[in-house]
Amino acid sequence: MAQDTAVTGIPPRAPRNPIDRYFKISQRGSTMPREIRGGLATFFTMAYILVLNPLILGGAEDKLHHHLSGPQLVTSTALVAAVMTIIMGVGGNLPLAIAAGLGLNGVVAFQLAPQMTWPQAMGLVVIEGAVICVLVVTGLRQAIMAAIPLPLKQAISVGIGLFVAFIGFVDAGFVTRIPDAGGSTTPVQLGVGNVLRGWPTIIFCIGVLLTLVLLIRKVRGAILISIVVSTILAMVLNAIVHVPEHGWGLTTPEVPDKVVALPDFGLVGKVDLIGGFASAGVVTAVLFVFTLVLSDFFDAMGTIIGVSNEAGLVDDQGRLPGIGRVLFIDGVAAIAGGAASASSNTCFVESTAGVGEGARTGFSNLVTGVLFALAMFFSPLVGIVPSQAAAPALVVVGFLLMTQVKDIPWTRFEIAVPAFLTIILMPFTYSITNGIGAGFLSYVVLQVAVGKIKRIHWLLWVVAAFFAVYFAIHPIEAWLGVH
Repeated sequence: MAQDTAVTGIPPRAPRNPIDRYFKISQRGSTMPREIRGGLATFFTMAYILVLNPLILGGAEDKLHHHLSGPQLVTSTALVAAVMTIIMGVGGNLPLAIAAGLGLNGVVAFQLAPQMTWPQAMGLVVIEGAVICVLVVTGLRQAIMAAIPLPLKQAISVGIGLFVAFIGFVDAGFVTRIPDAGGSTTPVQLGVGNVLRGWPTIIFCIGVLLTLVLLIRKVRGAILISIVVSTILAMVLNAIVHVPEHGWGLTTPEVPDKVVALPDFGLVGKVDLIGGFASAGVVTAVLFVFTLVLSDFFDAMGTIIGVSNEAGLVDDQGRLPGIGRVLFIDGVAAIAGGAASASSNTCFVESTAGVGEGARTGFSNLVTGVLFALAMFFSPLVGIVPSQAAAPALVVVGFLLMTQVKDIPWTRFEIAVPAFLTIILMPFTYSITNGIGAGFLSYVVLQVAVGKIKRIHWLLWVVAAFFAVYFAIHPIEAWLGVH
């Protein structure tokens, strides 16, 4: 196709072998070496998820105060990424890798888990993936896309960015909670006693600056490089200076007894599909699923179109042939992530690194998927990364998500106010659900107030009604006499 030639600079050629013919490597103006290099580049730019996903999920606890095992999380994270990336390559024929979604795992760890058990939380993730698959099959995705105004979609991404960055600062100890005792008027503070203390905090600061420098310099694999360098610095410091007990948090950076270990599949299949509705309540559980669907669905749409456009694979109207199949695979990835207790998996925008290296087909995904499979055997290396070395990535990811704030029409108050509430309430209430709910509710109310009731899609009325019940659940229960 013309777009392929324009992007790669290589005219389409006749296929050389069955693999070439199936993946349309020559037809898209690519070559086997380009696809291999692209697969390698994609893996190394998103391999940080093997550190961050266990850090985020393993650092949280469910309502029974249970933690997920770090080595098991590494295995599950790598397993699902490997399998689903390969499936996307073979079934979707796009250079689009899949892994546990940042932001989505934050919802699972900090919103779902505290109100239910881990198997129940992962059960809701499975349901989320099934809902996405149904939406794709029935064609409702167009209706949903049309229902939610673009500024609210952008606000959701920005709010999640602030929320994730806040989690990074807290995990690193750069920001800490102030106990209620003592009459303090502020809920959080800088470090301890408004002073940054200890070597671990210095490692975090170095990590943030290093990640930003590498990012600005457009160094491929910037996040992974920063995590590795910061971890090495932390190991050196831990060996030569005294760090108080628990100063590093859950993970102390020490040389592991071994580098290679057999994968531990203990979390695979630990799922309770219906228990979450009893633990959190039907309304809350439904809203949790809705939040996951909303975040996953629209993030996937944006990523798929963005990566495909950069690869020159969209048509003249900006449409991607076969996008329904690709979105369905993305929904299956969410199901697989929940089933393996790795959180919802989705398409990664880091796939653009592979496209930058020349990847234009799903063959590059085979390379990325195989590397994820091999990573399952190196969980001891992942287990030495302290939160201070990994948390900078959360701050930087927050920055990247925050950049969408420029596209929100801030002079149109009936749009800007719901966007503002969506963004600000996520970190301020430590809840992605609360931010989305406040945004949707205020949007409906303000559109009615300015006489633009016809602009409100019926689906938004339904969603706003759900959130109205969600926010007023306790008064409603008291009114109905429910205990």
